[in-house]
Amino acid sequence: MRWMWIDTIVTYEPDRRLVAIKNVSLAEEHLHDHFAATGDLPAQPVMPASLMIEGMAQTAGVLTGSLRRFKEKVVLAKIQKAEITADVVPGQCIRYDARIERIDPMGAGTVGTIERLDHRTGQWEKIGETEIMFSHVDQNMSGLAFPEHNFVFSDSFRNVLRASGLGHLMD
Repeated sequence: MRWMWIDTIVTYEPDRRLVAIKNVSLAEEHLHDHFAATGDLPAQPVMPASLMIEGMAQTAGVLTGSLRRFKEKVVLAKIQKAEITADVVPGQCIRYDARIERIDPMGAGTVGTIERLDHRTGQWEKIGETEIMFSHVDQNMSGLAFPEHNFVFSDSFRNVLRASGLGHLMD
């Protein structure tokens, strides 16, 4: 995965829950085009909702992968629900709270909430909900040619786990 939409993991409850944080900064290139100044209107940089959903999927995917200590290749299978009700702007933080709803040999179902923190108020506010399903590639697509190495949980994910004090989960 080239793009990471989570910066750190702040809570890990094995087999149940994972909470990750994304700090939104004006230094991020994608914010300069979303929404750029036009005519007499000034720029209105906001974090695209699609990238917030991707951040939630990455958080829930890491949780799903941790269930089997990252031995399975976990891929997003279906977004059943994704609702974002407010914008996030530079200087705010996003908190992704993912929980396992069900797990079986073929995959897992997760539910999650997305919150934003405005440093001026110091309050977290719920701005979204998700229901995301993941598939275990090794179980569901046997017979197809996939690399032996875990191409889903790349070095970027491993670095986030190590930096968050969870590197032992990959052993």
